[in-house]
Amino acid sequence: MNFPQELKYTKDHEWVRLEGSRAVVGITAFAQSELGDIVFIEVPPVGKKIKIHGGLSVVESVKAVSDIYAPLTGTVVEVNEQLADQPELVNQDPYGEGWIAILEWENSDETDQLLGVDQYQALALGGK
Repeated sequence: MNFPQELKYTKDHEWVRLEGSRAVVGITAFAQSELGDIVFIEVPPVGKKIKIHGGLSVVESVKAVSDIYAPLTGTVVEVNEQLADQPELVNQDPYGEGWIAILEWENSDETDQLLGVDQYQALALGGK
């Protein structure tokens, strides 16, 4: 299982790539493997203001429908339009082409709540 060192993670299995005041958000390889084949992704509208832990997106797979939560408070400034026609990109490349949204985040204190790779790996694998 892939756990990129440069990313931050949430307990809800989202990943975050901080790029200055922007945060690229997606779901982890662990999350997509647990969901199975993803068949639909509802991306948020650009301009949507969102609070930390608020609903950001919805992912539908052959197994379940899951909410994706905002890892930080901010405004959606870009979404991955490719996911409308190719939701499987999240399964194929969760940390690259399978990103979901980019937030312009507002509160730097919130980044302290994000997990490092070792913390997330322990959470996801639970000692496996």
